[in-house]
Amino acid sequence: MKRIKSACILQTLVFSQKDDLGLSLETIQNQNRDEFEKYKKTLERTRTRYQILDETQQQDGSLLIHVRKQYNDRIDVSEYFN
Repeated sequence: MKRIKSACILQTLVFSQKDDLGLSLETIQNQNRDEFEKYKKTLERTRTRYQILDETQQQDGSLLIHVRKQYNDRIDVSEYFN
């Protein structure tokens, strides 16, 4: 019988705005940062264990994030977050 002992997800997320909005780079960056903050609050509200591995601001104003997330709250994932 096979059982999952522990699991997590590694994700690369891009927070960006539509190209045709005609917004300034600063406004785009602020909107992307706000969207990212809302995403983190959602993870915290749902009590999803996560770790931001890398945050990179791109030249076009988008925000590139690498995140490690808990896959299942019934499985201990401590080894991934130490």
